[in-house]
Amino acid sequence: MSLDIRNLHKNFAGQVALDRINLRIEASEFVCLLGPSGCGKTTLLRCIAGLLAPDRGEIRLAGRDLAAVPARERGFGIVFQSYSLFPHMTVAENIGYGLRIRGAESSRIAARVRELLDTVKLASYAERYPGQLSGGQQQRVAIARALAVDPQLLLLDEPLSALDARVRDELRGELRDVQRSLGIPTLMVTHDQDEAMVLADRIVCMNRGLIEQVGPPEELYARPRTRFVADFMGHGNLLSVDWLQDAAPWLLDTRPAGISDAGAVCLRPEHVGLQCDALGEGQVTDFTFMGNFKRVQLDWKGRNLLAEVPARTRFERGDRVRVDIDARDCAWVEA
Repeated sequence: MSLDIRNLHKNFAGQVALDRINLRIEASEFVCLLGPSGCGKTTLLRCIAGLLAPDRGEIRLAGRDLAAVPARERGFGIVFQSYSLFPHMTVAENIGYGLRIRGAESSRIAARVRELLDTVKLASYAERYPGQLSGGQQQRVAIARALAVDPQLLLLDEPLSALDARVRDELRGELRDVQRSLGIPTLMVTHDQDEAMVLADRIVCMNRGLIEQVGPPEELYARPRTRFVADFMGHGNLLSVDWLQDAAPWLLDTRPAGISDAGAVCLRPEHVGLQCDALGEGQVTDFTFMGNFKRVQLDWKGRNLLAEVPARTRFERGDRVRVDIDARDCAWVEA
């Protein structure tokens, strides 16, 4: 069952929130809407959910136009950043709430709740109340509640952003495992690049109400098409055409047709080769220990360059280095 979004527009008080959004989400696919605050990703999710009406455009589920379908009848499961659990209900009652208001039989509710408690690893927490749970456990309950009604689409609005780093990492893996096992098409809003790259089959990178690029995480990281995507999808060096003409002219030979003089080469720091060399044209200006690697700042041919090297590599500030760049590791981006 696929979701099709066609030419979607949304304005707020004359300000464009969504501009010509076209997107298709396939059955069983996990898609992340990624971008900075204010880029339109939550507005898009709320339009899909039926919580906002777009000004123009279509949203179709398996070919069915959802324009006249209210949110409660769309059959979607929604999980927000705030868990929104009922504090006076037990975990089991919270998970079964959607089935209960739909008139499901008690035996079916009980069986489904047991199944989902096992799925989210909370089998022994059925009789506890939300106030007795950690933040990560509460979010597991919220996810289970959204799954209880067998949604046609799962919508997640930054569901892990309020959790600490260790719990967030743990829940990422669990969320992906649950989504894969159930095969529910899922759309998740996040501003966290690492989160999107871990979870998504495809990332939709948004900026100022527009989709900048759509593709698998590896593609957006290694082959960004615009400066915005190159800059937003992790650390990188953007090398302008003017600078390349003097400093690295061999890279200009790889410039694709259609890339103007305003374009640039995106070079990820792990692809900057460094070797100590007293006659090298680069000089280490600073470095940061990052655990399994070091992030190195250097001055090379009149500009700052960022490199990443194994943690055991020894550099001192002021060391001269030879810099090696392979054109195959570079991606050309337009302005």
